[in-house]
Amino acid sequence: MKPLLYQIPKSINEPVRVLKECHPYFYDNLHFHSEYQIMTILKGKGTYFIGDSYGSFNAGDSFILGANLPHFFRSSQEYYASSNELESQNISILYSPEALGEKFKDLSELHPINKFLEKSKNGLLVTGKAKEKLLKSSQKITHKNGFERLIYLFKMFDFLSKTDELITLSHIAYENNMKVGDTEKINKVIDFLIDNYTKEITLADAADVANLSVNAFCRYFKKHTRKTFSQFLNEIRIGNACRQLVEEDLSVKEAAFKSGYYNISYFNRQFKNITGCTPSTYCKNINYKHLT
Repeated sequence: MKPLLYQIPKSINEPVRVLKECHPYFYDNLHFHSEYQIMTILKGKGTYFIGDSYGSFNAGDSFILGANLPHFFRSSQEYYASSNELESQNISILYSPEALGEKFKDLSELHPINKFLEKSKNGLLVTGKAKEKLLKSSQKITHKNGFERLIYLFKMFDFLSKTDELITLSHIAYENNMKVGDTEKINKVIDFLIDNYTKEITLADAADVANLSVNAFCRYFKKHTRKTFSQFLNEIRIGNACRQLVEEDLSVKEAAFKSGYYNISYFNRQFKNITGCTPSTYCKNINYKHLT
């Protein structure tokens, strides 16, 4: 995808920057930056797009984002309401290895950490006990400064390089060949799909938003997202259906209808293609987790 280059404000030669942010909703434009990022959600929920991976996030979730990896975190619709009193809070830990110099990065002692950072180019979701530990560590690092902060971050990296509780998100590591000029067009298409996925959306509708012919749009969309238009739209809709099955306790038919599906057989096929199980099995698994 062709996102916006996002410049992180920082001091010269500052290798680690910690931002604790609180807003009505998260920054929701597709963007990338040269720093590695640990993103921990303290409050809020919504959907993420990382590399070519689309899914949902909730409070307590943590993500590891490699340098120049396109991503956004978009809050659920209720966070955008004018009467909204909800909060979206996160801690972002940003690491710039260039500030430490090439010789530091090439130290043999850092080989496992460098290997982990290379893996983060695909985007990583932290799970299990590692997720709980990282949440606590992300909160602790906000109280540290200077050299102590740098040492603490490398302890976090060391822990993450050894855990097996990481899920790789993007299917391929993203190569940065981006042109910032494409940002407005692709974000406009994403906004259109997320705002209208409950309605019938045709390929021609999306092509009109991008101001492209249908054939040109298909090539453009596949090139920049590594997905077809229908794949991307189905992932948005199924992600919404999963949230509704869990959070609103809807029937499968109701969740399908509220996610833009009017053919239940097609919904069931897409649900299984994307989640690996049927809607009924998904509900049983969620209910089982709640009881354990």
